[in-house]
Amino acid sequence: MGLYFLSDVEHKYLLYQLLPTAREVGVSKELRGWSWHQPPLKPYYDSVKLPMYAVCSKYCPTNRDLYLRYVEKISPIPSGKVALGKVLHGVVSDCLRAFIQRGSVDFEVWWQSIRWSEIPEKPENLKEPSKKVWEFVEKICEARLAEVSSRQPYASELDLIASAVPFLVEHKISGELLGLSGILSLDCYDYLKAIMFDLKVASEPQEWHRLSPIGYALVFESVHEVPVDVCCNVYLDVKDGKVLVRRDLFFASDELRQWWIEERDKKLEIVAEGKDPGKPERSQCKEDCMYFRVCYE
Repeated sequence: MGLYFLSDVEHKYLLYQLLPTAREVGVSKELRGWSWHQPPLKPYYDSVKLPMYAVCSKYCPTNRDLYLRYVEKISPIPSGKVALGKVLHGVVSDCLRAFIQRGSVDFEVWWQSIRWSEIPEKPENLKEPSKKVWEFVEKICEARLAEVSSRQPYASELDLIASAVPFLVEHKISGELLGLSGILSLDCYDYLKAIMFDLKVASEPQEWHRLSPIGYALVFESVHEVPVDVCCNVYLDVKDGKVLVRRDLFFASDELRQWWIEERDKKLEIVAEGKDPGKPERSQCKEDCMYFRVCYE
């Protein structure tokens, strides 16, 4: 399987390792999202609300990118990688939603609807990988639906879809209780397995990537008061015409939740106090950083 569908091996890992760990070790009450009104989850600064990516990104070693964007109000210079990420996120979410709603959306029609003024890349450079991913998502969903239909021949189409593709996709949710933006959009939540997914495009796995689905799990708990014990990063890429998918499935532990809170508090302080954390050593900076030119040219 691919994307938000677990493989047989991952499903066994979920059932026989992650879920038993979640039950035995548990999550501390004060680190559940519904404890937003008390420390350590309660935000120290009320005047600042940040988007999730600003809290979770550790792309800049000193977090100066955050200061430049939200204090100095300097617009970033996006790269081709950012453009690919934005478009492929749209491919995955729109194709999945069209399938779930049983709407017939043709890739070419969808492609024509993109507002290219907001994408820092030429359309012809992104069309082939986008079409590959669109077809990949469609095929997986159709296969899942056929599998579920064969097991439940008398179920309605609505029931079959809910069982085959049990996802909230691009679910809009408010992060205000945790010091975040009022309109957040989570990539995917599997409401049957209670897994919070986050999609990464053309990225090599990093430990700090786990912060993002942890943050969305906390927000989901704060709003819906439903426990989220398992998270997963999905790494999507297209190379040599092939769609590649890797997943990092993990327990939403106290340690990861505390790490997310520390990052949020540190970054809220930078913006609220207007503190410039200073440039990193140039050797630590990547030249595709959206603020590289601001710091070093």
